[in-house]
Amino acid sequence: MANVPVYDMNGKKVSETELNDAVFGIQPNEAVMHAVVVNYLANQRQGTQSTLTRTEVAGGGRKPYRQKGTGHARQGSIRAPQWYHGGVALGPKPRSYRYTLNKKVRRLAMLSAFSQKVLDENLLVIDNLAVEGFKTKTIVKMLDALKVEGKALIVTQEADKHVYKSAANIPGVKTAAVNTLNVYDILNYDKFIVSKGAVAKIEEVYAK
Repeated sequence: MANVPVYDMNGKKVSETELNDAVFGIQPNEAVMHAVVVNYLANQRQGTQSTLTRTEVAGGGRKPYRQKGTGHARQGSIRAPQWYHGGVALGPKPRSYRYTLNKKVRRLAMLSAFSQKVLDENLLVIDNLAVEGFKTKTIVKMLDALKVEGKALIVTQEADKHVYKSAANIPGVKTAAVNTLNVYDILNYDKFIVSKGAVAKIEEVYAK
């Protein structure tokens, strides 16, 4: 099992914690992580795009000119796709892009994402992640003390409105509770900052 340092919110190392290899120490499966990320993004799509077909565009009920003798190609409606202001042929219509993946695949992807953060040394464990009131300065100070650059995902054991609100307007920073984690967010953010209690919760859920 891997040992990782535990920091306080001032960036000082206070102890070490042992990570469960079944959760944080597997060989990451990139293909599975990719499949789950693609699935996540597909499920976020609204699918509300829509175009008008020739039957839905207003007008065009009368034949524009006679069939023969004009020297032009025969036409039946000025709302046919080849006409200006005509309908769209084979255009998009509202649809759902949602699909599901096997539960074992989703679980493997989560374990792979956790392990990838450990391998890349981008996992930071905080001893006690707590904010009194709504103080953005507290979170900014913590990130500076931990020398966090780029995007960061802050994970708490349970939903914490003080941490959430305090970090809400910091560019590139997102907060999440353990039960709302997903592979896309774990991989999308550079640093994975997690409270010690959240680590225990993750291991409790995923070490089965």
